[in-house]
Amino acid sequence: MKEHTFKTIEITGTSQDSIEDAVRNAISRTSKTVHGMKWFEISQIRGALEENHVSQWQVTARINFELDES
Repeated sequence: MKEHTFKTIEITGTSQDSIEDAVRNAISRTSKTVHGMKWFEISQIRGALEENHVSQWQVTARINFELDES
């Protein structure tokens, strides 16, 4: 059976539209430089307010990916 080694990184994505878009934006951008991503976990959700309205969503996620074989 093959053994695997994984690494977890923390990233933050933003969106003016929704929490889901903030997550998608973060994962999409990360996938351009990190491959082998396996799962993500949301650790924080924040929002910015302007004139008593939500102007931006910010989501911090932990992303797990498998390390390449050496």
